[in-house]
Amino acid sequence: MITESKMKVRLTFSEMVLGSTAGDPEITRSYIASKAPDAAKLEEEVAALGVDGVEEKTMTVFPKLEDGTPFLWDYQVRGFFKSACQALNNADPKNKLTAFKKKIDTLVFVDERKIPYQLPEGGVIGSLQRPLRGMTAQGERIALANSETIPAGTTVEFTVTALEKDLLPRVREWLDYGKYNGLGQWRNASYGRFTWEEIG
Repeated sequence: MITESKMKVRLTFSEMVLGSTAGDPEITRSYIASKAPDAAKLEEEVAALGVDGVEEKTMTVFPKLEDGTPFLWDYQVRGFFKSACQALNNADPKNKLTAFKKKIDTLVFVDERKIPYQLPEGGVIGSLQRPLRGMTAQGERIALANSETIPAGTTVEFTVTALEKDLLPRVREWLDYGKYNGLGQWRNASYGRFTWEEIG
């Protein structure tokens, strides 16, 4: 018999979060199809982009609910868990969680499929432009990256379910890692960092 262990958490972003979904629906459609070729989920995710309001096809955006509220997908949280676990495994090999990707994929879940961002009072969706430099066969190239942003002080709430009770202490460690490296685009520049609290 499967035993579920649950915890409800609230993340509060200490830095602005950058959108990480391509604004061009065809780019997104191709990417999602290559990762999860489930037709129903493909259409759901492409429809949630709200691309009509995006001026630049190269902009990265937040998917939106029907009322325009930006949200976080459940798999983005689980992707964060994998990234945090890998970093913590490297930092403390004696406390390493083995086969962590498989365990997170099969034993750790986020109950809510779409997790709305709750912007602080007066908070609005903005944008951030930044140069990207890359070395190519033709020499150094510079491009302009453009992302939607939501402000620091924004929160999200979701429920984590673990099918192995010993994994919940690990989830707490992974969430603690969010103060160093968070969610969304350009995390290595400190965007998307957060603190968290257990609320149920």
